[in-house]
Amino acid sequence: MATHNIVVIVGSLRKDSFTLKIANALAKLAPASLKLDVATLNGISFFNQDLEATPPADWLAFREKIQKSDGVIFVTPEYKNAIDVASRPYGKSSFLGKPTGIISNSPGPLGGVSAAKTLQNVLPGITGPILGQPEIYLNGIGDAFDDKGELTKDSLKAVLKQYIDAYAAFVEKHHR
Repeated sequence: MATHNIVVIVGSLRKDSFTLKIANALAKLAPASLKLDVATLNGISFFNQDLEATPPADWLAFREKIQKSDGVIFVTPEYKNAIDVASRPYGKSSFLGKPTGIISNSPGPLGGVSAAKTLQNVLPGITGPILGQPEIYLNGIGDAFDDKGELTKDSLKAVLKQYIDAYAAFVEKHHR
């Protein structure tokens, strides 16, 4: 079985965000068939259409990272800037054809479901196929990590493992 390189886009800028911790935990739980590259939005300029003719180097590097990947997973409470930067210029989305996963999270009871549903509405047409099942909205994650950012909540670990295994099969299916 081939190893697929997957970019995990972290939709939060905070250095100790739950979103980053979830992405790092997911990378540790990934099967051998997936190599996850956790990408934060730090250092990526805000999207500005005036810059499309001569895009900044950070946009070009971000686009190239996605273009060279075999798939993309969004881990998000927020997401807009990364999508704008990588989906431009019009008709040349870096996401095109990439098997896409969505994981939302919140320390509250709804698990970022609104962010995930927004992504499900925004991504078709600029990405590749989107993993429909299992859907994953992680709630109550405030106590899921230790002070070093390591995942300690076994129930969350089981959910993430189930998801990343399903995503690995999804990527394999779309890269045959």
